[in-house]
Amino acid sequence: MKKSVTVIILLVIIIAFGGSMVYLYQKNTEDPITYQTEKPSTQTIIKKTVATGSILPLEEVLIKPNISGVIEEVYVEGGDNVKSGDMIATIKVVPNLSALNDARNAIDAAKISLDDQRRNYNRQQSLFEKGVISQQDLERAQVAFDQARQSYEAANKRYDIVKTGTTKGLSNAANTIIRSTVNGMVLEVPVEVGNQVIESNNFNEGTTIAAIADVDKMIFEGKVDESEVGKIREDLALEITVGALENMTFDAVLDYIAPKGKEENGAIQFEIKGTLKKVDTVFIRAGLSANASIILDRADSVLALKEALIQFDKETKKPYVELATGDQQFERRELELGISDGIYVEVKSGITREEEIKIWNQVDPQ
Repeated sequence: MKKSVTVIILLVIIIAFGGSMVYLYQKNTEDPITYQTEKPSTQTIIKKTVATGSILPLEEVLIKPNISGVIEEVYVEGGDNVKSGDMIATIKVVPNLSALNDARNAIDAAKISLDDQRRNYNRQQSLFEKGVISQQDLERAQVAFDQARQSYEAANKRYDIVKTGTTKGLSNAANTIIRSTVNGMVLEVPVEVGNQVIESNNFNEGTTIAAIADVDKMIFEGKVDESEVGKIREDLALEITVGALENMTFDAVLDYIAPKGKEENGAIQFEIKGTLKKVDTVFIRAGLSANASIILDRADSVLALKEALIQFDKETKKPYVELATGDQQFERRELELGISDGIYVEVKSGITREEEIKIWNQVDPQ
């Protein structure tokens, strides 16, 4: 039994020793690592961040009525071009019975007062001709009569307005014909014939009959995260891409950054706006989703390296590369770097265009 254990132990030792010899032999016969090299290149590097948003008109005018009623006819639809003064719709006034009755009663009361002042004036005039009263008394009667006549006329106009929505001499102030107040394109007409509309006044915004805008003046309106807002500033260039218009970009200028952010889904977002430069070759529809690449910095036609070739000193954290000095011989060279776009980084000093850079992290072929 003891002899068997001894034999087994010796066999294990022999096998382990033999395996070690095989491993060392294979290790010594492996080919040494051969590093490839790559030259710097000339690149245009753009450092940017992206904001999401949409394309909107710079100014959008909402056409609202100044009387309440029912839409009788609509003359335009979305996409129509209109000029200031063009007809948009016609409103049929549906009078309020209570207001109509009050206006009718006001006419009757004003008529009674007018008749009374007319009789008084005629009487005072007769007395003045007889020398009984003075010129001043006659003038007072004349003023009272004129005021009563004016009140009667005003009561009739109020009745007309309540009944028809307009009156003689006030066509500009209260009109059943709704007209455009600006030049532009009709974006939408949210009402139809038969819809009831409410007038716009100090207590009510009123019903929107049409939205009109100058589609030649468009803006990008979007939001950026709080982590990015500190990197941007007004007057930066924007590159706008619209999902519905493939392979096209539009130039814009950032001209507004909100001073206060708003929380959305647990993150603080800041509103930004940028004015698009006029484009004659394509029609950009209002409301299209878009992305804005905000150009933070730019370096045109500069010496650049792939970021993957850059190494950093473990202690000083300074960037460096290894330059080829001979066959698989390299020396370290520190660099001064500029901006990066995540793929290429600008090299301000440290190497030249013709020097070979060691690819230190190359992937071994399988």
